[in-house]
Amino acid sequence: MDLLRLITCGNVDDGKSTLLGRLLHDTKSIFEDQWEAVQQASVRRGDPATNLALLTDGLRAERERGITIDVAYRYFATPRRKFILADCPGHFEYTRNMVTGASSAQLALLLVDVRNGLTEQTCRHAFLASLLRIKHLIVCVNKMDLVDFRQDAFEHVRNQFMAYAERLEGLDIQFIPIAALTGDNVVEKSARLSWFDGPPLLYTLETVYVGNEINHVDARFPVQLVIGPSDAAPSFQGCAGQVASGIFRPGEEIMHFPSRQCARVTAIHGPGGPVNEAFHPMSVVLETDPPLPLARGDLLAKPNNQPTTGQEFESMLCWLSATPFDPARRYVLRHTSNAIACTITQVRYKLDITTLHRNQNALPLAMNDLARVTLHTSAPLCYDSYRKNRQTGCLILVDAADNTTVAAGMIL
Repeated sequence: MDLLRLITCGNVDDGKSTLLGRLLHDTKSIFEDQWEAVQQASVRRGDPATNLALLTDGLRAERERGITIDVAYRYFATPRRKFILADCPGHFEYTRNMVTGASSAQLALLLVDVRNGLTEQTCRHAFLASLLRIKHLIVCVNKMDLVDFRQDAFEHVRNQFMAYAERLEGLDIQFIPIAALTGDNVVEKSARLSWFDGPPLLYTLETVYVGNEINHVDARFPVQLVIGPSDAAPSFQGCAGQVASGIFRPGEEIMHFPSRQCARVTAIHGPGGPVNEAFHPMSVVLETDPPLPLARGDLLAKPNNQPTTGQEFESMLCWLSATPFDPARRYVLRHTSNAIACTITQVRYKLDITTLHRNQNALPLAMNDLARVTLHTSAPLCYDSYRKNRQTGCLILVDAADNTTVAAGMIL
């Protein structure tokens, strides 16, 4: 079975955690002790029925305040597919947590309360999903039970969203009416939504095709560990790491960056022995001839398909730290397996996610801000644009003084 990584996002109280709880419950993916703990917690809170949202809201502060704060990961499987679900918070102050959860997702479930329609936070999360190159977006028009399952209420929300979606790029958008609290159209098709001719949510998740999203064209292998000669293998030299994209095969010519020296792959070793080809997300050891001047953080690629190399480039940053950006502080850029000193030489503009307005005078960068910046590294960096390759186009910035992560970025 293949694996689908997905997130839930949307405005506060639009039903994200309840939907995940409903999916876990109706697919029988909950242990008995977990269900008993949720039942007891619901009684203590005075809830009229078992609160399914408590299956994902595990922090004490989340249960006390009734909101999602951190990203909660849950796992379940059906006969067709395995799933990793990330329940992202809806509050604006936790936008950085939503960006973290969405960075590895292939599909986003955007919850919309049918009574309220589109809100500012709904638009923010839809834009962030587009910016992070999540290609599949399912708009779940939730709480249909509160409007008597009326088709005109569903159509109104769909028309609202499609008017906004004209400004988004590269999204495959589907709309599904649901009632997460009662389970209508979540796992089984609901008779109360007979006017909707599409499948229920779970079937859509099981059958959506995501295999074409893996980049098998641009061969990139970041070096994590150099393996040199030893007493057991005096002539062995190779490097270990995870294939970021593309395909590597024995006998092919590769180029080493930054030296640009070429060599041939003589063998590829996987956990179970030699393999005939390696692709993402396989972790392998590449054996080369002749030996290359390898070091952690280097990159291997094909001579006819090279990454961009440079010390200055532009990136869209999401500021994650409570400490605002300070030009005087030193930062370390972490990119694949590489760590290199970096400075932000220019903040070109901050982006208002709701209106998509570019504000060139709103400084400094503060937590949850999204901005286009110019970065300068102390040595050349080998990279691709995030649009072309998510694996080699993403980065994080770390404060060199206290080693805290201050920003996540996408190379433009």
